[in-house]
Amino acid sequence: MDVTSVKPVRTLIVDDEPLAVERLQVLCAREPLIDLVGTASEGHAALRLTEALEPETLLLDISMPELDGMGVARALGQAKHRPAVVFVTAFDSFAVEAFNVAAVDYLLKPVSPDRLRRALERVVERRGSVESGMPAHSYVTEFWVPHRSELIRIAAQDIERIDAERDYMRLHIGQRSYLLHQTISALEARLDPDKFIRLHRSTIVRRDRVKGLKHDGGGVWSADLGDGEEVRIGRTYLDHAKAMAGR
Repeated sequence: MDVTSVKPVRTLIVDDEPLAVERLQVLCAREPLIDLVGTASEGHAALRLTEALEPETLLLDISMPELDGMGVARALGQAKHRPAVVFVTAFDSFAVEAFNVAAVDYLLKPVSPDRLRRALERVVERRGSVESGMPAHSYVTEFWVPHRSELIRIAAQDIERIDAERDYMRLHIGQRSYLLHQTISALEARLDPDKFIRLHRSTIVRRDRVKGLKHDGGGVWSADLGDGEEVRIGRTYLDHAKAMAGR
């Protein structure tokens, strides 16, 4: 992105730790995409300053006393001109909840300059959609999943198959897979039904992976995913699967 032609993003830092605020201020001062308009040390002050200063985005900590970051994000969801929310936190356990409140990004401390820049580019993309009058996408386009000591961003379009494993979902991308703590019904509701289809109570697949449907003669149907991989189709989902094939 050519930052010289982009209007800087009016930004408010919200964090109750002075050292964390100071570090973000230093990063913001070095980032040409940011116009830092202020800081807040707790949630209620963040809401007041948001109303007064009209920032375009909040760099928002989650763990704060009284009104935490999630509470701030939910309150802002009712605002007429809702700023973009970029969570900045030391914890990876709130990633799913963050996207339930339509966060634009989720950064883990300590934040690197490159990671902050990518978050800001997403805010700028959001600005373009709002200004053009395009409706916001109602389906999730990416996930952050814990992997070792970091969070990995996974584009929804790259997920080939999802299998339920108790309270977790295993997301398959090529030869690798990642666990996401969410129920399959909640995950299904967040995925674009034009791109994904649920074939079984414990399986969702990307539609373009389905090469064909077949049955064993006894009423049991399966979806052929290619390379010898098959998924049994549950009776509840059979009509939906056949409709995909125009039957």
